[in-house]
Amino acid sequence: MRIGLGGAVLLALLAGCSTGDSGGSGDADRPERHERAGGDVRQPPVDATFDYQLGGPYTPPSKVRAVSRDRTAEPAPGRYNICYVNAFQAQPGKKATRWWEREHPTLVLRDDEGDPVVDEDWNEPLLDISTAKKRAALAEIVGKWIDSCAEAGFDAVEPDNLDSYERSDDLLTPDDAAAFARLLARRAHDQGLAIAQKNTTDLLDRRKYIGFDFAVTEECAHYKECPDFASAYGGKVFDIEYVRKDFDAACRTWGKDLSITLRDRDVRPAGEEGYVYRHC
Repeated sequence: MRIGLGGAVLLALLAGCSTGDSGGSGDADRPERHERAGGDVRQPPVDATFDYQLGGPYTPPSKVRAVSRDRTAEPAPGRYNICYVNAFQAQPGKKATRWWEREHPTLVLRDDEGDPVVDEDWNEPLLDISTAKKRAALAEIVGKWIDSCAEAGFDAVEPDNLDSYERSDDLLTPDDAAAFARLLARRAHDQGLAIAQKNTTDLLDRRKYIGFDFAVTEECAHYKECPDFASAYGGKVFDIEYVRKDFDAACRTWGKDLSITLRDRDVRPAGEEGYVYRHC
């Protein structure tokens, strides 16, 4: 996760445009399905109006057809639901850190002095995906979260922090990330879930090897990455911008091809002060 979110989303992670009422979706909004080796995977609708609700669930605006929520939340009825999982780093906060240290201390990435390697922006310890044995062990832990997403009724999963290797002090590599993501993709597909690539253009050329089905991007306009994701995934890209000028630029250039959403950086629930939601 790129953005510097505030306390609202951290709490949620631990446990023309419209802003408005709820509305159902007809048969035209039902997700496309494709056969996979592991089962019937529910693919996202192309260029669907999207809402990013990591800061807490709320009734989506009536035009919204796809929603991303934390794995601890319930899916939004009548929408294509994407389940957020922090797959490559521990959740922020002492409770989550203590759990990893108590239950799986060898799966936390450590420096030469034995101290956890931490994403300083988020205060999230990185998980150690440096060996096949550790990746397999972590895939079982994260895999159970993915299973729970399927059991809850989600259609897809977005495993966050694919780019944690960039914050690992060179202890992890893109190869490690791709290998671990491939395990997660297999688990998702076995459960009938599509899986999103979250950010990281560096791994776009490995998307087929990994098994990614679509993309969830943050600020692809701001970082000038929209062309890369559009080329890789066509219309199956959900982009979130956090600055109005970036959103406006994205809408002008990519609004007909990609799903572009403007959200406040704390991705607050509707009705909370500071809440922002727009869609091209």
